[in-house]
Amino acid sequence: MNTLKSGLRVTISALALLASLSSFSFAQTPATAPSSDWKAIVQNRLSLYGHRNWIVVADSAFPAYAEPGIETIAVNEDSPSVLKYVAHAISSSRHVRATVFVDQELQFIDEHDYPEVTELRRQIAAEFAKEQVTTMPHADIMNKVDEAGKTYRILFLKTTAAVPYTSVFMRLDCGYLSDDGERKIRAKIRAATAAADNQQPK
Repeated sequence: MNTLKSGLRVTISALALLASLSSFSFAQTPATAPSSDWKAIVQNRLSLYGHRNWIVVADSAFPAYAEPGIETIAVNEDSPSVLKYVAHAISSSRHVRATVFVDQELQFIDEHDYPEVTELRRQIAAEFAKEQVTTMPHADIMNKVDEAGKTYRILFLKTTAAVPYTSVFMRLDCGYLSDDGERKIRAKIRAATAAADNQQPK
């Protein structure tokens, strides 16, 4: 009888451990969701996200990352409509704003090869103020995303776009602190530090 009870306890313990490991594994797996839910997911992530998180509206060939904090959703919609929704959702959020990165290569895509590229360029530009957008080589933007993904959560929305270098990378910054406001704070800190240093005995 004791042997039976002992065996039962071992079995229960093993099942509990298995459930715990399964739960851990699930938590570490990048989330996926039906494309019909993507707008709700954007709104949910925006409420959680803040300074240094990213949201990327990507073309259809964009890769899925292995990092557990990087979430990829396949959205069965065109890039402009997805970008329009995301840009509006961010601009409507009090706590975050977008610093936008677009691929330098996009400027050099030939209209003869991709007839829709001119309109895509126009639609991307229409969603943001000029000062929000930074253009740089694709590899440099990817380095930023790769580095951020080691620490911060990132949401990728893969659209049906089939034009290269049309992904739009939005790094979230604090919505109630402008870059100019941050510079003023830093300048005051430097001035206070310098004043304190000058008061130290020589």
